Amino acid sequence: MMLATFSQRMSVARTLLFCVLSGAGWMLQGADFDRARDLVARAQDDLQRAADFTRSNEKERVRYENVQHHLSEFDRELRRDHFDKDKLDSAIDDLKNVVHNNTLESHDRDALASDLADLRTLRDIR
Repeated sequence: MMLATFSQRMSVARTLLFCVLSGAGWMLQGADFDRARDLVARAQDDLQRAADFTRSNEKERVRYENVQHHLSEFDRELRRDHFDKDKLDSAIDDLKNVVHNNTLESHDRDALASDLADLRTLRDIR
């Protein structure tokens, strides 16, 4: 009889521990998504500032539009609590094209290169 009660208590304790850890994991995931969304917003701001420098070149404008579009799609999924690596990969590739091929002021190139490194880190830790 005593063994059954102890076993029941252990089962309840394990269930409670699982619930607590699952809730903590969910809260951490939400915080991670918020940080990822902040990173996307920063990259979009940096892109907008850099795009203002060269509006006349059609190829460069298309590169900016592509990366903004893919970052927006990735952010939309984050808002829905879904981390879409494929959308992030597309945004990373597009941002790399901007950094490597567009005419940029030095501070814009540095900011976008930093955003690119941070997005790659975000992808790698997920």
